[in-house]
Amino acid sequence: MLAAMPPPAVSPQPTGESSVRARGDACPGSLRLHHADDGALARVRVPGGVVTAGQADVLGELALRLGEGDIHLTSRGNAQLRALAADCGAELALRLGESGLLPSPRHERVRNLVASPLSGLDGRGCGDVGPWLAQLDALLCGSERAAGLSGRFLFALDDGRGDVDALGADLTLLARDDGGALLRIGTAATALSVPGAHAARAALLAAEAFLDAAPDAGTWRVAELPGGAEALLDAVVRALGRAGIDAAHVAAPARPSTAAAPEPGIVTGGRSGTAALSVGVPLGRVTAAQWRLLSDTARRAGDGTLRLTPWRGVVVPGVLPGRAAALLDALGSAALVTGPRSPWEGVGACIGRPGCAKSLSDVRELAAAAVGPVGALPVYWSGCARRCGHPHGRWVDVVATPEGHEVSVVHGDSRGAPVAVAAGPDALATAVAAARG
Repeated sequence: MLAAMPPPAVSPQPTGESSVRARGDACPGSLRLHHADDGALARVRVPGGVVTAGQADVLGELALRLGEGDIHLTSRGNAQLRALAADCGAELALRLGESGLLPSPRHERVRNLVASPLSGLDGRGCGDVGPWLAQLDALLCGSERAAGLSGRFLFALDDGRGDVDALGADLTLLARDDGGALLRIGTAATALSVPGAHAARAALLAAEAFLDAAPDAGTWRVAELPGGAEALLDAVVRALGRAGIDAAHVAAPARPSTAAAPEPGIVTGGRSGTAALSVGVPLGRVTAAQWRLLSDTARRAGDGTLRLTPWRGVVVPGVLPGRAAALLDALGSAALVTGPRSPWEGVGACIGRPGCAKSLSDVRELAAAAVGPVGALPVYWSGCARRCGHPHGRWVDVVATPEGHEVSVVHGDSRGAPVAVAAGPDALATAVAAARG
């Protein structure tokens, strides 16, 4: 099963705009705080979304004592703390380090690993990616070269079901039925088949090869390399060969067009005989009370861990099947999404006003007002053209403009004709519902 890294000893989408690249990668972390309109923001990397109940307690304590009290989940399964005091950095780093959430200060922004959140829990997929997750995180933290990766560079560990493969990572490990792995490099038409025992090492070597191939520090993603992913493929093969890792060229499987989130409810089918609880979080914002309930449920009734998903949900593994229904009811009573066909299904938004100075609209309030029947497509509300945290695949894009809002359907790199809505919330909700189908 997915496992959190044991706490080691602690030491005390690209914009392409030259103005952004000139100042370097400003992606926030837990040591480099971002200063928003509502205070400082810390983004705590959680590889694979896995936190222990004890680590969750620390995050909740820090959010309450140093910030607004809520935990904000991100599209990479990380946790953000908002409205922090400007002088809280030293205390924040110390407590995160003590809890094991900051195993290597030099690598804290590069531990960008997403993993299939139900891997090992429902009998689906080709293998449990938990061992790869722990190995790759440890290898990243042990590589001085890897510290040079951008905070935007993304690894995905997919158990074969295609959920996180659809997120468009720079490097993706796909589990195979034979116990091996496919290493997908960006959008290259050819993937590399590698032994499962060397999958994590192969991913690290590929990341280091990317750094060697990058023409400058402003090249953050594989797609930005001269020649793109295809140009990197041969360099990765050579790096694997020098490391004694056999790699065979195979046609890369088609990447799923939509990243499918775990359905809310009770999850069964894992080898352990236990169940898991999958819940959604409206707009990815977990209140202090909800977070405490999730942590307590994991500690007292689960295996002691939580899994934060890239779809801003939470999975509680290791629950006895006979207790699952009652536990799920308790989570539902706390206003978490616990079943299918919730009006919140597929609805997301950036922080918007008043938290972000660049936002032109309070998109969270508008999204809540527009929640209605479940649509065929997910919808994401953005307060400005940056579209921070937007989903992948096919989705409805609602973006604030100086004149109002624009609504369009996005499918990969293509975008339908936008519908401009200058009227009030009711007209906007109608336009969004029509676009969602």
